[in-house]
Amino acid sequence: MTLHFTNAKLIDPDARQIITGGLTVSGGEILQIGGDTVPNGADVIDCGGQYLAPGIVDLGVKVCEPGERHKESYRSAGQAAAAGGVTTMITRPDTDPAIDSPEVLEFVTRRANEAAPVNVVPMAALTKGRAGREMTEIGFLMDAGAAAFTDCDHVVTDTKVFGRALTYARSLGALVIAHPQEPILSKGAAATSGKFASLRGLPAVSPMAERMGLDRDIALIEMTGAKYHADQITTARALPALERAKANGLDITAGVGIHHLTLNALDVADYRTFFKLKPPLRDEEDRLAVAEAVASGLIDIICSMHTPQDEESKRLPFEEAASGAVGLETFLPAAMRLVHAEVMDLPTLWRAMSLNPAKRLGLPAGRLQAGAPADLVLFNPDAPFVMDRSTLRSKSLNTPFDGMRMQGRVLKTFVAGNCVFEAH
Repeated sequence: MTLHFTNAKLIDPDARQIITGGLTVSGGEILQIGGDTVPNGADVIDCGGQYLAPGIVDLGVKVCEPGERHKESYRSAGQAAAAGGVTTMITRPDTDPAIDSPEVLEFVTRRANEAAPVNVVPMAALTKGRAGREMTEIGFLMDAGAAAFTDCDHVVTDTKVFGRALTYARSLGALVIAHPQEPILSKGAAATSGKFASLRGLPAVSPMAERMGLDRDIALIEMTGAKYHADQITTARALPALERAKANGLDITAGVGIHHLTLNALDVADYRTFFKLKPPLRDEEDRLAVAEAVASGLIDIICSMHTPQDEESKRLPFEEAASGAVGLETFLPAAMRLVHAEVMDLPTLWRAMSLNPAKRLGLPAGRLQAGAPADLVLFNPDAPFVMDRSTLRSKSLNTPFDGMRMQGRVLKTFVAGNCVFEAH
């Protein structure tokens, strides 16, 4: 089937520009960009002057299969992703049990292909059971389709084990994703240290814990030459170390979750557990520094860090409540805050949300160019609405944006040229 989009503002993150015109899709791929000649027999979609962009590639989505389907399934996550303009979910292995063997990986891949309307690219655990003691079979897991290796928020404390895993990953060309935190300092922390956390009586962690964790990891990358991605850089203190590592030619990239870019430590004010994240929300100075690092390209990737938690695990005192927030459906409107605040423009934002994660994982998505997959999102960046968590498609409704005024609405989402979501 051939589709022709007319009257669109096309966001090209690779060329860092927005062009007005048409786009033709055929056989699940982009055929041509910018031309307004309608091919014979093509279905025409009038975009009404709205923005058409590559679908979001979300690095680090937690889907709770196997083990906790009541929190999120591939079906519910896939529907939430489609409604949020996310056309590729890179899924995390921090399930129960962990995705640490080819058999479990093949199970989740099969479930994802059956149930999710969007592309699902799974990651696998770096160590068995994410326990930090014994390496997984990285080669076999790569053969089974693992895109990267990570123990998620379980920091591998044994430096020798982590060094061996990085050396082995390098020999296979595998990407290792780590969570830069000094694990002893950050254990049990619910907030970022400072006057606010002290007044609230919350156990806190210094921003230096992130810098210390990153410094250790950078030393190991220098030693092993491995491909490395830091999943969450959330503090100003960590940025100079990241900048030096890149300047020294190390194969390192970094990401940040959308919640850390749009919320700060003061949002925790009335102990609302939907604002309890890992790492905890940071001070406004950190938020601004990290947003500026994304705009400059020092931080490469923005993700939703979608972490579903059920009501029972959130309806607890702040200290005891589970960390994490859902983000697939709120990702695009939350990201629009950065555009409306003039922190960055749309092509820069789309580099971080779509092009860079696809490039880091060697995926063909995230681009508006001939031959690229026709994974597209049509959206209105200015449409206002009040976020109502009861309307979310995720099984878990733990969003910190509940009740907030937001801007930015997904109108249609396409995967391989097929419409998988249309707003009503």
